[in-house]
Amino acid sequence: MSQQVTFRPVAFAELDGWAADDHAAAFRAFLKTCRVARHGEAIAADAVALGDGADATAARTFFERHFQPHVVEAKEPGLVTGYYEPEVHGAYKPADRFPAPVYGRPEDLITRADETERARFNDRVTGFRATPNGEVPYYTRAEIETGALQGRGLELLYLDDAVELFYMQVQGSGLVRLDDGTTVRLTYAGKNGHPYTSIGRVLIERGALGAYDIDMDRVKAWLQADEGRGRALMQENLSYVFFRVLGEDEGRDGPLGGAGVPLTPGRSLAIDTAHHDLGTPVFVTVPDLEIESARSFRRLMIGQDVGSAISGCQRGDIFWGTGEEAGAIAGRTRHKPQFHVLLPRR
Repeated sequence: MSQQVTFRPVAFAELDGWAADDHAAAFRAFLKTCRVARHGEAIAADAVALGDGADATAARTFFERHFQPHVVEAKEPGLVTGYYEPEVHGAYKPADRFPAPVYGRPEDLITRADETERARFNDRVTGFRATPNGEVPYYTRAEIETGALQGRGLELLYLDDAVELFYMQVQGSGLVRLDDGTTVRLTYAGKNGHPYTSIGRVLIERGALGAYDIDMDRVKAWLQADEGRGRALMQENLSYVFFRVLGEDEGRDGPLGGAGVPLTPGRSLAIDTAHHDLGTPVFVTVPDLEIESARSFRRLMIGQDVGSAISGCQRGDIFWGTGEEAGAIAGRTRHKPQFHVLLPRR
């Protein structure tokens, strides 16, 4: 861990907004990962004993008994953004209306980095394929979009918009609505191993969009206004995400995060596992983020996901849910936070 980062223990009373939070909601999210997180048997056993029906008082007591809050202090300011599960339109067969294929993970993809540490290795190529002359970097986005994977039976579905496919890859999941009204839930199954590049940042650097008024809707509009121009910019992000279909039972409660459990809107946080273990409770304070008529965002969240762009001790991505409304909130979430990390008491 960087020497420029410290975790200083504080009292729960020092967490502005702690007492007013919905601890029961946070506990239900925590319970999903307590069996896989590194909290010890005693914490997991107590969490399971309380169960989903724990009320706010019992949940608050649980966290205060088992954890010690630590304020994260670092020289560089933190950043929280938002993400969501897009709801898109698709079909099982290609057609003029559905030209964009969604690919499953190729069998020849060799990944040389743990999927939960994608941010740590985002500065290098981590995906390869074997050739007679040895391993070479896996196909880039441009190579895949121009047919590198065609004819291999990897197509899971076809979407009606290549831009929506791109954003589904950025978000790491998607709920695909078919013409007959049924839905298919897709989840992350791997990436080609090339570094992720933010096309929003590229647009800002080139002066195409302003840094202070950029959001997801504006970037989408820019991409869709000129198909060729949009495709060229998207291909500057060499990273390409593959998916798998979630079964009815597995996908009933929502998209899965990096911890392998369903994400909870407003309570699941994508974190950098170089600094925090998956399953870690983090009290996130964002004074200028207003949600659901609350004047500021002060909420206990659970580290349940990861992302290539989520790098830093106070870098987080808040999961807002599924669909257009969640996407609108995610698109405008970009703020400086304060993290208080809850670490198990010794």
